[in-house]
Amino acid sequence: MAAAEESKPAQQSLEERRTRDLELSDFLLRLCHDLRSPLRAIRAHAELLRKGSDATAAPDSAQLLGFIISGAENIHLLADGLSTYSLALRIDAGSFHPAQVDVLLRLTLTKLRKELQECAAEVTYDPLPRVWGNPDRLSNVLESLILNAIRHRGTAAPRVHLQADQKEHEWVFSVRDNGPGIEPAQLQRIFKPFERLRGKESPGPGLGLAIAREVVERHGGKIWAESQAGSGSTFFFTLPAR
Repeated sequence: MAAAEESKPAQQSLEERRTRDLELSDFLLRLCHDLRSPLRAIRAHAELLRKGSDATAAPDSAQLLGFIISGAENIHLLADGLSTYSLALRIDAGSFHPAQVDVLLRLTLTKLRKELQECAAEVTYDPLPRVWGNPDRLSNVLESLILNAIRHRGTAAPRVHLQADQKEHEWVFSVRDNGPGIEPAQLQRIFKPFERLRGKESPGPGLGLAIAREVVERHGGKIWAESQAGSGSTFFFTLPAR
């Protein structure tokens, strides 16, 4: 009886967190929806103005309109990132299914084909297991880690390798890259939303690793990185083995 009574506060805490997460997710989804319509209008009208501008009469107009269009695109990327983050907050076990990770990876690589080709990136992988989870959200983890490797690359073309090893009751996945590496003191920061180690020079909205963390933890796993400046990085995450 005492054990049952002690479990009630923990259960209530989990339910309260679930309620807060759903409320935050709903807020973010509504925010992203409301952002996209004016963004489309801003970009469309700026494109029309740029096409119709007289470069001789207003030599700076095309450049200024380019800044507007670029800003609109950045806000659109932020809205996409917030939307994906909001979906990660909604994960529950009722959405879990058997998922073949190598199939999810191939689909992810197809989706990222343009980004990979632009920087001549090569992604290789060993045989990957079947896991129990939300396939769409697990795909977000793979996408976030691969994009992180190619966006924060060094001077050499990106090389990314994925593998998985079973240890007791979990799979340990690793994503290794040949990038510039990360100072060990910064490794905890990188999984926080909007953290950019290189400030505004860092591409993207700064949500990819935060999304990966939310998804992995809501699958009962954990995520971390190991790196040294100048020697690449390896991101690890675990998922329960069934």
